[in-house]
Amino acid sequence: MRPSGVCPLKAFRLLLVLLALLAWAPAHADEFSDAVRALNADNFADKIAAAEALSALGDGRAAVILEALADGRLHAAGDGTIVMEQGGAYRDAITQAAASSADASPITVNNRLRGVLRGAVGRLGLFSPDPELRKRAAESVIASPTPESAAMVRRALETETLPEVKRMLSLALANLDLADADPERRKAAIQALRDSSDPMVRGQLQHMLETESDPEVKAAADKAVGAINSRLVWVSVGANIFQGLSLGSVLLLAAIGLAVTFGVMGVINMAHGEMIMLGAYTAFVVQEVFRATLPPEYVGLYLPVAVPVAFVVTFVIGVGLERTVIRFLYGRPLETMLATWGISLMLQQLVRSIFGASNREVANPAWMTGGIDLIGGFTLTYNRVIIIGFCLAVLLALAALLRWSSFGLHMRAVTQNRPMAAAMGIPTGRIDAATFGLGSGIAGMAGVALSQIGNVSPNLGQGYIVDSFMVVVFGGVGSLWGTLLGALSLGLVNKVLEPYAGAMLGKILVLVVIILFIQKRPRGLFALKGRSVES
Repeated sequence: MRPSGVCPLKAFRLLLVLLALLAWAPAHADEFSDAVRALNADNFADKIAAAEALSALGDGRAAVILEALADGRLHAAGDGTIVMEQGGAYRDAITQAAASSADASPITVNNRLRGVLRGAVGRLGLFSPDPELRKRAAESVIASPTPESAAMVRRALETETLPEVKRMLSLALANLDLADADPERRKAAIQALRDSSDPMVRGQLQHMLETESDPEVKAAADKAVGAINSRLVWVSVGANIFQGLSLGSVLLLAAIGLAVTFGVMGVINMAHGEMIMLGAYTAFVVQEVFRATLPPEYVGLYLPVAVPVAFVVTFVIGVGLERTVIRFLYGRPLETMLATWGISLMLQQLVRSIFGASNREVANPAWMTGGIDLIGGFTLTYNRVIIIGFCLAVLLALAALLRWSSFGLHMRAVTQNRPMAAAMGIPTGRIDAATFGLGSGIAGMAGVALSQIGNVSPNLGQGYIVDSFMVVVFGGVGSLWGTLLGALSLGLVNKVLEPYAGAMLGKILVLVVIILFIQKRPRGLFALKGRSVES
């Protein structure tokens, strides 16, 4: 039986490691100190060389020193000591001991040196314990490759354990190997980058096609560029579809309320956009109340509270408008349009008087910030995804209300045959007020959603009123499902046309198509019978 104790062979190996460390430490320390002192060279070329040599050591202390130099916080004393300013105090950049700044003067930098310093600090993040910082450092190397980065990336790749960061490091190393002197290594790098969907990688390979002299390497690069281009075409299609769905959801939110007031009641409400604007300002007020009364960790909950508050505020305003103005103008569409247009101007001026004419900031809560990064720079942002789900939920809730509630039954009865509904005891006046208030309340909720993706200003609603009418007319007067299909169709067509025709010309083409469509089908895609149709 082996006696307990340390194995002689293991002890010998441990001794060798310790001796190697003892021999390496002073040499490394001298190398680090020399590189730091060289940052105070007489010319910028030598300073750049010193910064690159310091970053190549892979020492975590170098990132702080180089960042201080880029920010103008690195000084040189008369005795050659390099002093770093941190939080108002001065320390020796090498030993971190307290130092005096009496005779120290800032080390000057220029724009070229500052760019080198930023890149060096980014590369030193390859050895950070933070995975996100290491990932960003790898992306920085991909964006700004330098010859000295290759050794650092190889060293970081040997110790990396997280698959996502390791993939980014492999991509960065392959990108660096594109400039290697060995043709075989360049071909291997091209094969590694062939499966990438990053437009930046495609740019590197296209540049290589212009400078490469080896025919085999050039042919491999040409095939890789073709493969990446084919993949990016599909990525672009997917991105356009998502952007189209996102725009369609915004149009749907803005148009659902109008589908009730215009499509069902036959009221041309030019103040509908201002209901959207009032909903957005309600979200701003609720946010400010949360900021003033609750701890910071609970401020992000303002958004779920703002949605019902905005609905109540705009519902009450809508009911008040219907009872005081709209009820006297049924059957007179021109007068209704002029009256609601005047109301819209008054509401805009009222908001300017209370909140001012400048934009108001409505912040995204933490749970709506960020997104899911997909291939080719295509990102599914959380706020857009949540708004798409929210608008579908509002549509389904409204459809259920109109289909299965007594209010929905009464509203449909008043819409289809008002005298008969009144004869059966349905309070038509209250139904009219509640219907107009419902459309206004939904517009208010739309304003809360729109505050998460755009500016909140007194003119917010003006950007959606025309598109909302287009959606309702195209989808079919009074049809919720027609509104859904019309909003998504217009959103997708707009985003598909934008890359080829531009945003403005694309809108004009869509408008022309809708005009031609209405000539053939005046009642839209899915028309329902309503008061405006009968009249």
